[in-house]
Amino acid sequence: MTINKEKLAKRQEVKEHNPEFLRPESWRYVRLQTNWRKPKGIDHHQRKQKSRGRPGLVKVGFGGPKEARRLHPSGFTDNLVHNLADLEKLDPKKDGVRFGHSVGTRKRKEIVAKAIEGKFKIFNARVSVSGSKS
Repeated sequence: MTINKEKLAKRQEVKEHNPEFLRPESWRYVRLQTNWRKPKGIDHHQRKQKSRGRPGLVKVGFGGPKEARRLHPSGFTDNLVHNLADLEKLDPKKDGVRFGHSVGTRKRKEIVAKAIEGKFKIFNARVSVSGSKS
């Protein structure tokens, strides 16, 4: 069940017109990943855009549509939850749940049980309600 299909489609359409942002020199060295890192050197060719053929720089104008920001690919909003009080503030019809990394297994089980009872979409459960750790 995907919600906010129009917003996700609009975000995808905008994304298709943006350049592919690559980490500088990642095509040259195997040890560098391709994920974006800002070039910060004072004479860096890509930062200065000195020579053509270099990938584009990430700039604020390349952002997606405002109404589609902070949406999970499923269409639900992505909300960080650390306790049951945080869960009670959310609406299961439009809000998804992502647990904070500092939430332990015991509290996580309680929140997962409550979230399943409230029919929330859970993005990173990492524990089953029955009790076995997975």
